[in-house]
Amino acid sequence: MTGTPDVNAVEADDDYVHVRFRDPDEYEEIRTPDWVEQPAESISEGSEVRTGKLEGEDDWEVTSVLIDKHVGEDKAKKEAEEIVEKIES
Repeated sequence: MTGTPDVNAVEADDDYVHVRFRDPDEYEEIRTPDWVEQPAESISEGSEVRTGKLEGEDDWEVTSVLIDKHVGEDKAKKEAEEIVEKIES
């Protein structure tokens, strides 16, 4: 895995603030794995982490984090950054 990425976009929908770190179109496969639930939930209850696998690679990288919309965009961005740092460090 590479270093902790910068936030590329922050978008709110009906339920979540979607904090994107990497372009999902670059990945062969995208998943929301069970193993990231505990570190994500320890920072933001109800959050989800999506990971992507590059073609020909074995490693998975965080592509985006979904944070419950009630926290607001600024706090969601901060919490998403903390989640990615915890997972990828």
